[in-house]
Amino acid sequence: MRKKIVLSLILIALSLGLYSQNKVIVGAERFEEYLSFVKNKKVGLLTNQTSVVRNENGDLIHLLDTLLLLDVDVIKIFSPEHGFRGNVEAGGFVNNSVDSKTNLPIISLYGKNKKPTKEQIKDCEVILFDLQDVGCRFYTYISTLHYVMEACAENNCRVIVLDKPNPNDFIDGPVLDSKFKSFVGMHTVPVLHAMTIGEYAKMINGEGWLKDSIQCDLQVIKMLGWKHNLEEAYQLPIAPSPNLQTPKAIELYPSLCFFEGTKVSVGRGTDTPFEIIGYPDYYDKTFSFTPRAIKGVSDNPMYKDKKCYGMKDLKAKKKKLDLSFLINMYKTANKKEDFFNSFFDKLAGTDQLRKQIEKGIEEEEIYLSWKKDIEKFKKIREKYLLYQ
Repeated sequence: MRKKIVLSLILIALSLGLYSQNKVIVGAERFEEYLSFVKNKKVGLLTNQTSVVRNENGDLIHLLDTLLLLDVDVIKIFSPEHGFRGNVEAGGFVNNSVDSKTNLPIISLYGKNKKPTKEQIKDCEVILFDLQDVGCRFYTYISTLHYVMEACAENNCRVIVLDKPNPNDFIDGPVLDSKFKSFVGMHTVPVLHAMTIGEYAKMINGEGWLKDSIQCDLQVIKMLGWKHNLEEAYQLPIAPSPNLQTPKAIELYPSLCFFEGTKVSVGRGTDTPFEIIGYPDYYDKTFSFTPRAIKGVSDNPMYKDKKCYGMKDLKAKKKKLDLSFLINMYKTANKKEDFFNSFFDKLAGTDQLRKQIEKGIEEEEIYLSWKKDIEKFKKIREKYLLYQ
């Protein structure tokens, strides 16, 4: 009886903190909506540093700590790209480990395997999925979502997605051509899909995108106080990954990430990644930066210890994928034949964008070439929306 009273007081305190300090209440904070589904169950938590809730003082505390305090039987942690603590650079191998605070095993889904194995998932009855996405097809958390749903569907394990806002909530970019499917693009959606990760999970299930069109036992815990088409983008309380540290970087990321498939640096290894661009041979020497090794952020950045010249004070077009940076960099490049690398078409989800830029096709004409496919996608998206 005493334990129940203590748990009730914890929930009341958490709720008071949320309603007094947060306009948006994310899925993880709506304990009353999902605690009954995880009580007396063996729970796996797929999470990273973005999985936080507010206490009665408005302080951010990790969901894992809160669940354990609420006597939820979390038996293991699953971690995505960048790791459980969000301190592994992009593309960096993430090893299995043990959480020093809770002594729980951490199973990496960005190491030897990206899909949970039967052995890794067999003792879980429920997987709680709580990751902050940024609304881009090439941001790998939605690929991790796909593989977790698939593994759970194959092993009779329920998935509960704790929904979070999309900070890049608009639709734009080329729709993936299935010939270019990879971990940075698994589904026939535009670069920017304007869906929350909960809505996206419903679409994966509903469109039969899992292996053999298998269906996952899926539940989405909705947010309160958030809706689509907000005038101002939602400000994330925690950086979603090591190189997206500011609202400006998150806003520019959809437009600048294409440079990861070129010879142009996006500022990894500096204090302002995804806010600057450049390379050693850029024609304008007005602005320069020198990438350096930053442990856990960028251990071996492009052009490490070499001076690069380029552009700063970048400003993306509002709610639009901005190709002007990419087109201008290509036009001014001395050696155009080595501007793109093989990764570019995977990021774009097609070879058409690269060919259009190489041919000198104007920006507005490129946008128009996506319109038909985007209209088709909008009809699919509409079926899975949870918010106005």
